[in-house]
Amino acid sequence: MSIYLQHFALKREPFSIVPDPDFLYPSQQHRQAVAHLKYGLDREGGFILLTGEVGTGKTTLTRTMLQRIPAHVRVAYVLNSKLNETDLLASICDELAIKLPKSKNVSFSKICIDALNQDLLASHAKGQKTVIVIEEAQNLSADVLETLRLLSNLETNTHKLLHILLVGQPELLEILAQKQLRQLNQRVVSRFHLLPLDQSELSNYINHRLHHAGAAGPIFDQGCSKVLFRLTKGVPRLINLICHQSLLAAYSLGVKSISPALVKDASVEILSGLDNGNPNTSNTPLIVGLLVVLILVSVFVFLPRSTLDSWRELVAIDESSSEVVTPKVENMVLEQAVSVDSVVEDMPTNYDDLLIVEDRATDLVEQDTSLLVSTEEDIIDLVLTETSNPLVNLLAAWSIESSEVYSTEALSGIAATFGLQSEKVTNAAPWMLNTIDRPGLVVLDEGDGLLKSYLLTQLNEDSVTLITKDGEIYFDLEQFLNRWTGSFLYLWRPHKEFDLLMQGNIDKLAMHWLQEKLSLGGDGIEKVITGGRYTEAVKDQVIEFQRRNNLDADGIVGRQTLMRLNELFDDEIPRLRGRAN
Repeated sequence: MSIYLQHFALKREPFSIVPDPDFLYPSQQHRQAVAHLKYGLDREGGFILLTGEVGTGKTTLTRTMLQRIPAHVRVAYVLNSKLNETDLLASICDELAIKLPKSKNVSFSKICIDALNQDLLASHAKGQKTVIVIEEAQNLSADVLETLRLLSNLETNTHKLLHILLVGQPELLEILAQKQLRQLNQRVVSRFHLLPLDQSELSNYINHRLHHAGAAGPIFDQGCSKVLFRLTKGVPRLINLICHQSLLAAYSLGVKSISPALVKDASVEILSGLDNGNPNTSNTPLIVGLLVVLILVSVFVFLPRSTLDSWRELVAIDESSSEVVTPKVENMVLEQAVSVDSVVEDMPTNYDDLLIVEDRATDLVEQDTSLLVSTEEDIIDLVLTETSNPLVNLLAAWSIESSEVYSTEALSGIAATFGLQSEKVTNAAPWMLNTIDRPGLVVLDEGDGLLKSYLLTQLNEDSVTLITKDGEIYFDLEQFLNRWTGSFLYLWRPHKEFDLLMQGNIDKLAMHWLQEKLSLGGDGIEKVITGGRYTEAVKDQVIEFQRRNNLDADGIVGRQTLMRLNELFDDEIPRLRGRAN
């Protein structure tokens, strides 16, 4: 028991870094995460991703979910992510209490997979679901990830038998984005990236933990939250460490309340320890930055005019090229200080009560998104207008309601939960809009170096329709093209079973879907017997379909062919050019 508990009349240590579900603060971020996780568990099966920086509360959130999970859901919780394929399978079977038969004729991996498959079928017949949870998933090797993908193939004729929740640091997203893991990445049915706490939530977070530890009232003074946010950037683990050290310092001084100055003093030992014992480490980037600025100023002041002219030519827009060359600038985010008066409430104990009500969040905090500029691949990617968020508008075009989306990463995560995939084209030619034929975000030059993004909803022969804060506006096509930067971000719905089909592939479900779609076109394309194989006869049919629809006639069923099949035979897909005839 910590020595300061009696001094502050506490029953438990309030700022332990142990992931105790009883202390989980139901922030807006955490409630959104729970909503995404529950949505993933309600789906037929597949992968669910929960990512976040170190110390943001991923493990605490996961254990809270498991503590409140319905009784019909079985869980295999794997803490060690540095296992090989065989050990991982053995751990999963052990967690699910599956007895493995002895056999000398087959490998241990096959024994585990066969036993697991039989157990999952029996559990499914009883109406049970099975979830595998893997912590620190960014440490999983490519071979282990492939083994998990193969496990996700365990299914009946109508249902997947496994949910697999991967919990990890942001590196996990980069790993799954690799080409060799695209099959696994496309099987993610829900994903959420957990961010640190906002400054407006920090005071309630501290009081929430103190309340659950038995405190009769506030211990930290009003200004402490501002100091803590500046020191920790809202990372819960760092907040806990500094608050714990502050309580110790207050106890040693014999005081009952903690001032901002005491918090700052107590943080020195914690933060200097995290910086390898050098308290001045944090000043290094600032010093280096100032030196760089001084050097650049000196160069531009004393360089000859001829050299400066050559520099300008280097960064100028090439008028003869179709590409727009834009100097890179650092990301700029307008920080917001939001004050919210709210009463700290106990964490709901009912599983469904954990779901976030997004309208409530909107009522509590009115966000100001007047200037959010981001750069990516030498082009301004997103600028939110004053009262209209183009990312929210893009989701709404697909009948997806969302009140807060402030990055393309968040957009991709939300879209993925609805079976959609985001794609971005930079330096796009005008004809690409016709080919893509989906609503998307375009960035227009407003003059004087100001760029803004809008949702493009309609493309006609001589005009376009955009969504702004004031509603729909119409542009002459030539005027639009003169101001358009060539950036286009859109959503589309890939087939859930495959992302690419080519001659020689064997996939019964994909082939059945493909032949169904081709035969609906009324172009004389009839079903042929394939045995689930992409035969030469099917390839010829695909080539014919591609020719009629002005696509590359290569016989490969890739993204463009899938998009064209979707828009021809799916009335729910929003389009730029109106309904297909």
